[in-house]
Amino acid sequence: MTSSQTRNDAPATIDVRLTQIAKQVFKLPTLDYRHADGLDFHEFSVGQIKLALRAAYEAGRAAQR
Repeated sequence: MTSSQTRNDAPATIDVRLTQIAKQVFKLPTLDYRHADGLDFHEFSVGQIKLALRAAYEAGRAAQR
């Protein structure tokens, strides 16, 4: 097992966690490109962005343990 797998930071694992955060904080159903401006571009408050960044930071800290 590589150190990447040990820390749970494989790209697929990261994508899953980021999608979970996007769903929870931004109420986005997916982070996949859908090739439509109305689906791919959004406006969010600074508070929502801060919550998402904090969640991503905490996920990174938890992965290091």
